[in-house]
Amino acid sequence: MTVRLFLPRPITERMKAGLARAGNREIGGVLMARQLMPGAFEIVDFSVDELTGARAHFVRDHAYHNEFLNAFFDQTGRDYANYNYIGEWHSHPGLPVLPSVIDLLSMEDLVNGERDIPFAALLVVRSDVPTEFLAGATFHQRGIAPQPVQITAER
Repeated sequence: MTVRLFLPRPITERMKAGLARAGNREIGGVLMARQLMPGAFEIVDFSVDELTGARAHFVRDHAYHNEFLNAFFDQTGRDYANYNYIGEWHSHPGLPVLPSVIDLLSMEDLVNGERDIPFAALLVVRSDVPTEFLAGATFHQRGIAPQPVQITAER
């Protein structure tokens, strides 16, 4: 099954704005989506931690993102069937939008760990100049090797 992520223009514009503020530091957070059909998801919101990233490393602050998750689920009436966590995202300023070995291991720990998350996507983005928005993603599922994700981003 090919997994697809749709990034509407307001999402890409918000990401680009955060990337511009971060400059050459990595930033990231969690991705929230609604399922359009099996294997196809529209990103509807995301958190962004612009403080903890370094030049080539980002680890999200769990407390900050847990607050975001609680607020998101309150806004959507805790309608988990339609709106839910789909994965993680972070930037690779000046680098390819491919996950690093550390990124892949982190996602594998997420889906194969104790958190009862059967699958998750990892979105890696870059916008080194205002007109640029590059994105790559992998899909991680318990017991299965990571798969590429097809991305459609409105510009």
